[in-house]
Amino acid sequence: MKVLLTGAGGFLGWHTRLRLHALTDHEVVAIDRSSWSTLAEAARDADAIIHIAGANRGTDEEIIATNAALAADVAAAVRSADHPVRVVLAGTIQAGGGTAYGQSKAGVVETIRAAAQQNGGGFVDVALPNLFGEHARPHYNSFVATFIDHTITGAEPTIADRSVGLLHAQDAAQFLIDGLTGDPAPARDAVTEVAIGEVWSLLQDFKASYATGEIPDLSSKFRIDLFNSYRAALFPAHYPIPLVPHDDPRGRFVETIRVRGGEGQSSVSTTVPGITRGEHYHLHKIERFAVLQGEATICLRRMFTDEVITFPVSGEQPAAIDMPTGWAHNITNVGDGILLTQFWAHELFRPDAPDTFAEPVACGHQEN
Repeated sequence: MKVLLTGAGGFLGWHTRLRLHALTDHEVVAIDRSSWSTLAEAARDADAIIHIAGANRGTDEEIIATNAALAADVAAAVRSADHPVRVVLAGTIQAGGGTAYGQSKAGVVETIRAAAQQNGGGFVDVALPNLFGEHARPHYNSFVATFIDHTITGAEPTIADRSVGLLHAQDAAQFLIDGLTGDPAPARDAVTEVAIGEVWSLLQDFKASYATGEIPDLSSKFRIDLFNSYRAALFPAHYPIPLVPHDDPRGRFVETIRVRGGEGQSSVSTTVPGITRGEHYHLHKIERFAVLQGEATICLRRMFTDEVITFPVSGEQPAAIDMPTGWAHNITNVGDGILLTQFWAHELFRPDAPDTFAEPVACGHQEN
């Protein structure tokens, strides 16, 4: 299936593109602000459109006008195609509500539904709740991103005394992908209801533990998703995490990982000079590399960008680096001797669901 993805450069767009790349064989055409003028032409041989692009910040007039204009362009592209084009809309549970955003999204639904039905390709409105996740923008995408930013900077937020339903962006992306071939289950059924103050408290716990590299309690999916969001905001400044070696006449002891709760699996590898391991990325797995002997470079590239970070590491000064989700990564032995590395993941390896997707890194763009 050829799928046009609007808003591909935004928060939810990036997560959706990442999930499409990892889990499907669809040909994905990324449409963002810089390529918006190509939408109609691209729709001529597309099978479906996932429409995410939109505005949720600005004056009421700006929000309404922007979302209406984007919807009109998508509708025109669908109508101009000479074959049925299915449209999956990243909608909102706020549609039709009292805000300008909710009102504008209700109009988007009607505009695109009419075009899709006229075209015969079908239409799915995926009503999404409050989203959070890696690389969300503080003060824009989510209060969770704002809380994470405040946690890192030491600012104190204003905390409302109420609960909110939250959905991770990767889960939202799956609902959109499910809409390509059918009617997905209601996204609201998958939310985690959590007190706003509890989100802040968890982030403070994460900060206290992770300041020294200790992994906090990851005993629930929500905790894992929130910790991954926090780690993404810390990257790359928080790394490498120095490990303390203890030497005596017997040799050396280094504690590489301490975990407060959840699963975990550890392994050790040797790598001969000049060899690279890795060249893959994960959607949710937390993975730690700890070099204990030899010389290496660890390279990471954020998916769909040329943003490459390179860390030189050495067993002489043991250090750990945790791989952010959605970043392809590798480790290369750049020394003359054997490289000894410990790998740790927060979950057991499951061959039927490895959460490991091959992708070259292409080192050399940037060094941290």
